[in-house]
Amino acid sequence: MRIIIAMDIIDGKCVRLTRGDYSTRRIYGSDPLEVARQAEDHGFSYLHLVDLDGAREKKIINHNILRKIASATSLKIDFGGGIRTTDDLRLLFESGANQITAGSISVTNEALFMNWIEIFGPEKIILGADSRNRLISSGAWMEDSDIEVIEFLTGYAARGVKYALCTDIEKDGMLNGPSVSLYREILEIPGINLIASGGISTIEDVKMLSDMGCEGAVIGKALYEGLMDLNELSKLL
Repeated sequence: MRIIIAMDIIDGKCVRLTRGDYSTRRIYGSDPLEVARQAEDHGFSYLHLVDLDGAREKKIINHNILRKIASATSLKIDFGGGIRTTDDLRLLFESGANQITAGSISVTNEALFMNWIEIFGPEKIILGADSRNRLISSGAWMEDSDIEVIEFLTGYAARGVKYALCTDIEKDGMLNGPSVSLYREILEIPGINLIASGGISTIEDVKMLSDMGCEGAVIGKALYEGLMDLNELSKLL
């Protein structure tokens, strides 16, 4: 299982939110490159970089931070937040992204999302499938839908989508464990490589997700809050 270090950006700084609420922001580092280098120095290879400014403004804002980290480290970065057009994807890949995570467009414009799969390939596009009470949410988690998450994922998997990053919003930033029952259901969907996100707070959580068969796990607040440290987590690599 890939262990993916989370980095959320607002105003050029590393922050974490609770349940996606921007009013709960807490700054954990003023230099994203330094935070990324710490992860790399401990042997980690993957970074989940989220442009929270872009997610809220519905346009990419922090691609220069992506470029800076990609040019100064060997980290494989997936980028999410504010992606709306095919040119956005080209910009992100040119800036050094290894993959992109697309959430809102997968909800509002299925044809465009599938066009991206066709153009760039299913290895490059991660389906962002974040849910609140089992219903898909988008637009920086401010726009709820009536689409059930398993139905949503099953439909896209049938069309060739390979990767899905799934956050149970009610778990995000709460540090009380991941949404195990939901992930077990998702893992039954043929063809989906599940990247788990939200609520992961202990080494035992990480081991459990690996044993379940998750392809990846995104870990953020537990590291920044000191519930896990990079030395301890790196022993699982």
